[in-house]
Amino acid sequence: MEKYQQSKQTELLIDLHYLPTLDFIAGFLKFNQVWLEAHEHYQKQSYRNRCYIVTAHKVDALAVPVQQGTHHHPIRGVRIDNSQPWAIRHWRSLQAAYGKAPFFEYYAPDFEPVYQKEWEFLFDLNKELLTICLKLLNIRTPVNLTDCYAKSPEVGVFDARSALNSRNRQGLPLFYSPVPYQQNFGPDFVPNMSVIDLLFCQGPAALDVLTAGLRE
Repeated sequence: MEKYQQSKQTELLIDLHYLPTLDFIAGFLKFNQVWLEAHEHYQKQSYRNRCYIVTAHKVDALAVPVQQGTHHHPIRGVRIDNSQPWAIRHWRSLQAAYGKAPFFEYYAPDFEPVYQKEWEFLFDLNKELLTICLKLLNIRTPVNLTDCYAKSPEVGVFDARSALNSRNRQGLPLFYSPVPYQQNFGPDFVPNMSVIDLLFCQGPAALDVLTAGLRE
């Protein structure tokens, strides 16, 4: 039934994530237009403020700290807790994990300025990083922000809000079935990491990897 519904729907509605997974990005290849939910309430321990990367010894979670009480706020009002040096830690973690990856030096200049800027709102940070990732992948699907929160989207819109869960990273894929590619560490492939893993490891071939894994 899910496949049938997706085949009849041409637009995607989804929450905005921090350095999204490949499953998230694949949705931009399956639909004619994407709507980012800009009026939901923040959800703790979700992809909205965290991503996962492959490091030398393990899968590491990078989480953007948010100010206390913000889970009661609409997502665009969620403020980053800049009293914590999260940006320095995240960039150093990315350097340690991918500094020797084939395309780190090629793409690092696109991402480093993001971590040198002090961001006030989580939504703005996520939107900037998504814009950079889509540009580097050469994905040109139109992206819009919702005007209000609708419990049920309009006809023709596939509702994927909260469908991708960081606490169930190895669950059933929504848009993308993992296609193994050469990662930076170890012989064991780790699926559905942040898109930044694919970009730094595969460079211009990243879009081909995504396309090859699209679910029917």
